[in-house]
Amino acid sequence: MISLLVVLCASSAQAGKLFIPMDATKQTNHLKAYGIAFATLKNNKPVYWLLNYKGGSFVMDDTPDLENICEQRGVYFKKITDADYAAIVKKIADPHFNGEIIKLEKAPKIAVYTPLNKEPWDDAVTLALTYAEIPFDKLYANEVLAGGLDKYDWLHLHHEDFTGQYGKFWGLYRNASWYINDKNAAEAIAAKNGFAKVSQMQLAVVKKIRDFVATGGNMFAMCSATDTYDIALAAEGVDICDTPFDGDKMTPNASSKLDFSKCFAFRNFTVSTNPYEYEYSNIDNTNFRHFVKDSDYFVLASFPAKFYSAAAMLCQNHTDTIKGFMGQTTAFRKEVIKPGVLIMGEFQKANEARYIHGEYGDGTWTFYGGHDPEDYMHNINNPPTDISKHPNSPGYRLILNNVLAPAAKKKFIPTVVVGNADKTIAPQKKVEDAAAAPTFAERVQIVSNASKEELTISLVALPGGVNEIKNVTILTGAGKEVYNKHFSAEKVTVNLNDLPSGMFLIKVNGEYAGKVVKN
Repeated sequence: MISLLVVLCASSAQAGKLFIPMDATKQTNHLKAYGIAFATLKNNKPVYWLLNYKGGSFVMDDTPDLENICEQRGVYFKKITDADYAAIVKKIADPHFNGEIIKLEKAPKIAVYTPLNKEPWDDAVTLALTYAEIPFDKLYANEVLAGGLDKYDWLHLHHEDFTGQYGKFWGLYRNASWYINDKNAAEAIAAKNGFAKVSQMQLAVVKKIRDFVATGGNMFAMCSATDTYDIALAAEGVDICDTPFDGDKMTPNASSKLDFSKCFAFRNFTVSTNPYEYEYSNIDNTNFRHFVKDSDYFVLASFPAKFYSAAAMLCQNHTDTIKGFMGQTTAFRKEVIKPGVLIMGEFQKANEARYIHGEYGDGTWTFYGGHDPEDYMHNINNPPTDISKHPNSPGYRLILNNVLAPAAKKKFIPTVVVGNADKTIAPQKKVEDAAAAPTFAERVQIVSNASKEELTISLVALPGGVNEIKNVTILTGAGKEVYNKHFSAEKVTVNLNDLPSGMFLIKVNGEYAGKVVKN
């Protein structure tokens, strides 16, 4: 492979850019390619992410050092001229091509929330970061409670149990030495920080992480760290831990006392009250699904990259069909997912979401179901996955998409909420003259009427222009059309009574204008 790369380099002496394709046919090591992009950012050099172009390719200024690192890590690249790159830019700019060029400018500071003695389990994110040669720090409760998240941009939550029930392993492993050691260690940390119970400490931790997200941080979680995070938030003031976990009984009818408004992703779920059950709640779909490995796949959604680039970034891949994999939390039942949550990967036959995303305050969160994308059913005491055998893993690519995403400037998308007491108006740029050059979305004004489940839409006209609404289309986040109506008026009303709850994209006169969340 290295000799081939040398030949490619020698044949393009006039190249000005280094092009790293990320499609299925050319790239020999997708995962290490992310590390190349990250290393470039660490050297204060920009990286251009070509969304939906040859699998989400990367372009950066060519240097001998960059070529060397690609060769050393076995990453396929090609030197291209500035004219070649200009042709690519022109193709992506075509309004009929669902692509976009995202400039990545600054390497995000990465942290993994994990205890140092996290055995006998391995963690897919830690494996991916290490293999891709992306540097990261480890921290745990002591550091988080002391305000240690302030210096980070991206935080991964190892397969933690934030409910304080020690992974619900008591039923099977309460006499195992590793279980006893982990329980004692957690209780010691809680006591050191002034908490009488581990569950109380975990609640304080999730609230610190919530504040991290609210102030612009990006949080990523897999497996049990996903649902237990939300369960811990909802259960503030409610004891959901039975006697084997904290020495006293649960709050009677605990599920009826949960506050779902505090959750990031889920609502209307019930918690498990059986200490012997290896499950936290009915958020997880593991016990509801009946599929064998060979038929267990989920499909990525396709988002409009020029408008919803944040979602498109997180779904970059060389295939839209991803092998399923199990975990203590395998997938999320759609019935308990909040309407405003973006479903980026789903298995429709099982009515489950595998990969979901949302915003909280100024930051973002992403939940990815399952334990390890290349180990279908990872059991206790299994050896860690040898990720070097899976350098082109589509499942691992989703993890690394999330690692790079914070390097891009956040693009605000107007959001309107209907179906509750809140009334949200899509923010507008004041249009005074043509020089203001507002985007189309900035000219669209959408007002919700919660009591009638309808939207009122108008278009701010440019001087000398028109403000007629000719057509309104509403689509699911994945692009399925659910509403389409023609108009000829300056102000129109769109009735949403026939739409289910969920998150939708809205087009006005054929152009994307914002998001609509129906509760």
